[in-house]
Amino acid sequence: MGKITVENCETDGIVIEGLKVITPQVFGDNRGYFMETYNYNDFKEAGIDHVFVQDNQSASKKGVLRGLHFQKNFPQDKLVRVIKGEVFDVAVDMRKGSETYGKWFGVLLSEENKKQFFIPKNFAHGFLVLSDYAEFCYKCTDFYHPDDEGGLLWSDPEIGVKWPIPEGMELTLSEKDTKWGSIKELER
Repeated sequence: MGKITVENCETDGIVIEGLKVITPQVFGDNRGYFMETYNYNDFKEAGIDHVFVQDNQSASKKGVLRGLHFQKNFPQDKLVRVIKGEVFDVAVDMRKGSETYGKWFGVLLSEENKKQFFIPKNFAHGFLVLSDYAEFCYKCTDFYHPDDEGGLLWSDPEIGVKWPIPEGMELTLSEKDTKWGSIKELER
């Protein structure tokens, strides 16, 4: 597993089972750099043994906040990274009965740090674009089902995500992302 470093994620001193930050080994010289962004064998050795069936890419401008999204009946594991710019990426544990249910973890992903974030099934996911422009890529273990989409309000005080919103930044959200409910409403 020499080509990647894998870190467990924790909140309040408790490891969030399955949630991981992956840093690839980057080989650089005067021509530029090379890195493997995904190698099944390395990921399997790190405990991430999944088959990805769909790759997605989005582009967003500064201040765009996407999320917090999840699939209800067809949950997806996701491996996400930024290829241009910088985002603050967030996952919220939605696994009923989990010791960390309702807890969140955030990580800065950028073209410079080249970190990736593995988000297991049954987590809500979202990100905030901090650079002028960002391109975001993610691999998924199930196909997107538009009628199966769920979400949490990005500013739900019960979850308490500490989004790094600089003073003066105007947020841009989709209409649906302003209307998701709280985690308490989902429990009803």
